[in-house]
Amino acid sequence: MKLLVKTTMICPGAKKKQTGIAGAIAPAIESGQAELHIIEQLRRADGQQIWLDTNKIPLRDANGNIFGILLVTEDITERQLAQEQLKQQKQNLEQALVELQRTQMQLVQSEKMSALGNLVAGVAHEINNPIGFLGGNIQPALDYIKDVFGLIDLYQQEYSTPSAVIQDEIEAIDLDYIREDLPKLVGSMREGVKRIQDISTSLRTFSRADSDRPVACNIHDGIDSTILILKHRLKATETRPEIQVIKEYSQLPLIECFAGQLNQVFMNILANAIDALDESNIGRSFEEIKTKPNCITISTKISDNKQQVIISIKDNGKGIAESVQQKVFDHLFTTKAVGQGTGLGLAIAKSIVVEKHGGAIAVESAINKGTTFVISLPK
Repeated sequence: MKLLVKTTMICPGAKKKQTGIAGAIAPAIESGQAELHIIEQLRRADGQQIWLDTNKIPLRDANGNIFGILLVTEDITERQLAQEQLKQQKQNLEQALVELQRTQMQLVQSEKMSALGNLVAGVAHEINNPIGFLGGNIQPALDYIKDVFGLIDLYQQEYSTPSAVIQDEIEAIDLDYIREDLPKLVGSMREGVKRIQDISTSLRTFSRADSDRPVACNIHDGIDSTILILKHRLKATETRPEIQVIKEYSQLPLIECFAGQLNQVFMNILANAIDALDESNIGRSFEEIKTKPNCITISTKISDNKQQVIISIKDNGKGIAESVQQKVFDHLFTTKAVGQGTGLGLAIAKSIVVEKHGGAIAVESAINKGTTFVISLPK
């Protein structure tokens, strides 16, 4: 570090137009104010770039008149280079942190989907075999029931006057009711089997393993499978009625996407919407909630320019404050209590939509007016 101290005297007859050092100190003379810590970047005759920290301090006589300028210049090149290097290191660390967070989210997402996929594959296999037996045997069972009742009808035609014992048994078991109700009973079993088959299909659709490239998929199938998986959280409880789900689907083309990952986006947003609605119900009675029921509206459409598919998921909960909206997609940010939220859900959702699909995701909310998440995906 070099320090140069120089006192420049003012010549009374000096011309106003001055160059060199005299020109440099002219502003301080005219203003009468000290100019402190002026950082200048210069290039020396040998081409080396240097930084100077300059102070210009007016000198006054007993009458307060300026008679000179104290010029103090410090060579701060080494310090400046160190600061530049530190700044670059800071930027490198920040970039490394961003990359680390992105990698962490990708690993979390990959591990979750892999674990879920393996779980679903095992569960689906265990469910599908017995359900296959049940489903395949229901129609033959209905045919057998029809044959048995046909035989009873034939018997009653041939022997129109049964014995007292048989007549008493017919009345005891209420044969007419059985004849009417048994087919309905087996029919309800068929519906139950179909319901289990639908759940198994939805689980496989939701957690489908993505290939290394996008595949043409039906977005509505992914949304529907996610809703079915969350059905248990939508059902009525002792404290609130069932959460209504309104679908406003437009006609959409198949979308080239990583379907399994998009389904995770839908899951995160819908689960957050349910959480928001449950929070908005605190302090409200069952009847109050019934008057203004909890509702989630899911709409899809093609953008005006025909280039994107727009998916909107809206709840009528309490809404999100403006200060929180700016952070909802931040890594590890959560407003939930410890143990209830990881702060990764929406960060992963944004990563999947933006980085994996070249789309966009945004939140629109106002206090007491609910929240809407809008997802845009290229066609």
